[in-house]
Amino acid sequence: MVAPKPGQPAEPKGVAGRPGTQITVEDLFFSIPTRRRAFRSYSDEFNKIIDMVGRYSIHCQGVGFTCKKAGEASNSLSIQSQATTLDRVRQIYGGSVANELVDFSASDARWGFKAHVLATNANYHIKKTTFLLFINNRSVESANVKKAIEQTYLNFLPKGGHPFIYLSLEIDPARVDVNVHPTKREVHFLNEDEILHAVCTELESRLANVDTSRTFKTQTLLPGAKPVAESIDENQPSPRIMVTGKRRRNSNDLVRTDTYARKITTMFSHADSGEASKEKSTEEEPLAVPENIEYETNDREMTICRLKSIKELRSEVRDNIHHDLTEIFASHTFVGIVDDSRRLAAIQSGVRLYLVDYGHTCFEYFYQVGLTDFGNFGVIRFSPALKLRDLLQMAAETEKKVLGAADHDFPVEKIVDKVANQLIERREMLHEYFSLEVSPTGELVSIPLMVKGYTPPLSKLPRFLLRLGPNVNWNDEKECFDSFTRELATFYVPEQLPTPPAPGEGEDEEEIPEEMKTRRQHVRWAVEHIFFPAFKTKLVATKALMDGGILEVASLKGLYKVFERC
Repeated sequence: MVAPKPGQPAEPKGVAGRPGTQITVEDLFFSIPTRRRAFRSYSDEFNKIIDMVGRYSIHCQGVGFTCKKAGEASNSLSIQSQATTLDRVRQIYGGSVANELVDFSASDARWGFKAHVLATNANYHIKKTTFLLFINNRSVESANVKKAIEQTYLNFLPKGGHPFIYLSLEIDPARVDVNVHPTKREVHFLNEDEILHAVCTELESRLANVDTSRTFKTQTLLPGAKPVAESIDENQPSPRIMVTGKRRRNSNDLVRTDTYARKITTMFSHADSGEASKEKSTEEEPLAVPENIEYETNDREMTICRLKSIKELRSEVRDNIHHDLTEIFASHTFVGIVDDSRRLAAIQSGVRLYLVDYGHTCFEYFYQVGLTDFGNFGVIRFSPALKLRDLLQMAAETEKKVLGAADHDFPVEKIVDKVANQLIERREMLHEYFSLEVSPTGELVSIPLMVKGYTPPLSKLPRFLLRLGPNVNWNDEKECFDSFTRELATFYVPEQLPTPPAPGEGEDEEEIPEEMKTRRQHVRWAVEHIFFPAFKTKLVATKALMDGGILEVASLKGLYKVFERC
């Protein structure tokens, strides 16, 4: 506690809190000069206060609000407690907003959320989005939520038009992460994509239902007024017009890409990859296409992880964040894959071009997915089930051949039995936490699904299972979960594939098996449309990525110094 004024005791004093009690807060930050100097003008700070009070007055039904600037007789904002939500919106944002509002609610017990939405229809649009977001009765910000809402309106508003949105979400507090930004303004929450999809689908449906008529504003011609062209005398000299242009930015600071822009190829419908590869000539590099995967949903409820070990591992990731690198991924634009064999891709962030080792970055991403979705993984089920010992035998023999070890130094049968017994003994824990199901008879029934739209390289499955024996610490809970999740992330990292030859060098391409070409198509599509979009919104870039994970290869300012233009 801090004393309210110098010389006064800092201990709190009990006072009566009967109805009608007024609480006065004054001299904020009187003992922190640096914080007081950070304030702007009094009018700017008061405008921020009015904006925040207005937000809460719309959200808090049945509560009256009054805000008055010191020294003024009238109230700047006065909301009666009995006023309805529409009346509050009308009083704060005007009747043009309140008259065009669409009121609806959405909920889904599977994702554990309830939403209340007030959104303007297609007749209303402004130059900048007005977005009021409340999560668990707290005013917050979320770039992902705002972006999803704005994209929903693209089909209804004219170019450059933006809506008014009030969105109140009720989510289990255990699923909300408020430690995204030091100011606690930005938040993330579990199943963000699914919740936003449900809200935006309902919003799109409501907008489509009321999109039967449009109102347009036109300029009325006054009686007796002549057209502008006729009112100008050609013999008179034209008046001088002072034109004040916008200040031009330096060309070497100009960012010419939009991080939220979608490529036109994302709107194309893709044929089946197997048929497409047969129809294309061997000289032409096939386009990256998605995998033809079918999914089934179940009624399994989301489990909330309360294990101390997992919470500590998540905290370690947050503590190891590299803020500048996270910002690079959050604002990047995907350029393309540079080298499949070395797993290199190019991205642009601001005026800089970077080379990213997407294998290294995928490992960090899948490790974080493993901690975030712990106990809630999807399932990739094998039909029929695979023989666990056959897979381990295959991996052990390959490992022995690579090492060049003798039989007595690398007893294959003994190693296979030991690892198989370890996995069978711990099958209940593996199934509950990681969706890795092993039958009592030693059959591999399923493996975890970490990302929809991407299948891990099954060629790495035998080695993944073999490494679970010596590389996982089964005796310590935290070490076990950490080492297992790292092995799972290693398994999910895309494999190294041969790079397509340059034009006129197609001889080596003909020697590549057709299955590997198809897999390259799938991986390329996943890298561009699944992994890097996920890096933009979900990846917490850690300091480990600075060690060979990303490299700056060009800067617009540097190029201007050499070429003087670009």
